[in-house]
Amino acid sequence: MISDIKSMKRYNIKSLPGNKEYIDILKESDDEYLVRFTRDNNGSVKTTEETITRHLFNICVQTGYLNPMTEVSVA
Repeated sequence: MISDIKSMKRYNIKSLPGNKEYIDILKESDDEYLVRFTRDNNGSVKTTEETITRHLFNICVQTGYLNPMTEVSVA
């Protein structure tokens, strides 16, 4: 079952200096997340939405590739 999240959890993606990259969790289910990747490379912003398994997401957090930032309110 997929559920909507009232406030998105945002994680900073470890990236090259000068690049801003982060991931927002949009929805979650028992075994995966629907996420939005945002990459800002010198003012050129690209966003994509993808699914990622909870297992892979947790590994990324444990290794420091993803770091919690803030929660973003969704109206």
